[in-house]
Amino acid sequence: MENIKGIIFDYGGTIDSFGHHWSHIIEEGYRTAGIILDNGLFRDAYVHAERALAKERIILPTDNFLMLMRKKVRIELQWLQDNGHITAETASGNACETIARYCYDYAARSVNAARPVLEKLSARYPMMLVSNFYGNVEEVLRDFNLRQFFKGIIESAVVGVRKPDPAIFMLGVVALGLKPDEVLVVGDSLRKDIRPARSIGCHTAWIKGRGWTSDEDAATDPAQISGLSALLEMLQA
Repeated sequence: MENIKGIIFDYGGTIDSFGHHWSHIIEEGYRTAGIILDNGLFRDAYVHAERALAKERIILPTDNFLMLMRKKVRIELQWLQDNGHITAETASGNACETIARYCYDYAARSVNAARPVLEKLSARYPMMLVSNFYGNVEEVLRDFNLRQFFKGIIESAVVGVRKPDPAIFMLGVVALGLKPDEVLVVGDSLRKDIRPARSIGCHTAWIKGRGWTSDEDAATDPAQISGLSALLEMLQA
């Protein structure tokens, strides 16, 4: 790690959910709202919303994370209603706001824990954010008081390249003005972050939380670390 001159961070999952896939936090939000779903059914609703957000420009660049979650959860609830899994009363009641606020508060706790680490690292290294996101990650960062730590942002919805395509990481490397072997990539997904970044020669640190699949949960890797705070020890070693 003595050769590291810059750092690329993923955002969703890495900084805002303690390394856990966001589906788990949203499902917890559903339970908080009193909506108990079979896990497979919840995942169907989750995937439907993700595809809808990718297909249409529903999330605006000015949307913060709470606004994003309100829109995403509303799509999920509508799908559940349309397919007869919840009532119209449930879909139109307070559930959307309860779930969205649960997720926002969870993200805020994770971000508050991450901020001191990002502050210390940004004082030592230029940092880029490389994220699969909806076109509003800059506003999300500003709302959570994180934007100042990053030299720039490479966002999939803006550049037209998505992880796990290694090209999106190369964009970050180029933006840092460094060589791949001088860059550390930090992410929560072995498939979307760690392996593609490693394929172009970057160093990697995998923050392993609960994944989307059981295979991801069972996977191990030499780049695995316990959390963001472990980066400080790693880079001082």
